[in-house]
Amino acid sequence: MKAVVFDMDGVLFDTERLSISCWMETAQKMGLGDIREGAYGCIGLNRTDSRIFIKGLYGESFPYDEFRAQNSALFQEKLERDGLPLKKGAGEILFWLKEKGVKTAVASSTNTQTVKSHMERAGFLPYFQEIIGGDMVEHSKPRPDIYLMACSRLGVEPEMAAAIEDSPNGIKSAHAAGMLPIMVPDMVEPTAEIEALLYRNCRDLFEVKDLLEKELKKQ
Repeated sequence: MKAVVFDMDGVLFDTERLSISCWMETAQKMGLGDIREGAYGCIGLNRTDSRIFIKGLYGESFPYDEFRAQNSALFQEKLERDGLPLKKGAGEILFWLKEKGVKTAVASSTNTQTVKSHMERAGFLPYFQEIIGGDMVEHSKPRPDIYLMACSRLGVEPEMAAAIEDSPNGIKSAHAAGMLPIMVPDMVEPTAEIEALLYRNCRDLFEVKDLLEKELKKQ
């Protein structure tokens, strides 16, 4: 194993819960009804694919641009007020990987500017050689493009890299890219279909660190 590529939301930061709550609150304010299916279905999708998914689910008349603008403003407001919530073990695993000389990247469906802003705020930027955002590929997860780009920029073959994910869309993307998908479930537990695609299922990033340590000792 020569590289580890991390998803961001739900893996390094506990932002999926915040995002889902913002979706619900925005939908209520706009009188859009229960948007739970759309909110969960968009986990792991970039803006292009989220639009396609939401329009397909709720119809072409859904006010997507207005909804996303209000939702993003609410999310940012809560982030500024309450701070960026870190996932347990995030700092520890990144520090350990840097010490071991393992290449690392972020492959997130969130736009690149936001990813970099979050990483800078958390003090995580120095730990990553590459940051790939959802706006850097036409279609993000569950397609493999974003992970293939991350591996290419790191200069490693996908089969020599682990992908740390929390969502089914992310696991499908990493598996399609030929990587070793490690899931740390957050908002969505893996189905039997997703379980079949996993290299490992871990409770948290501390367990991921233990797993990677064992893998490195084999080399």
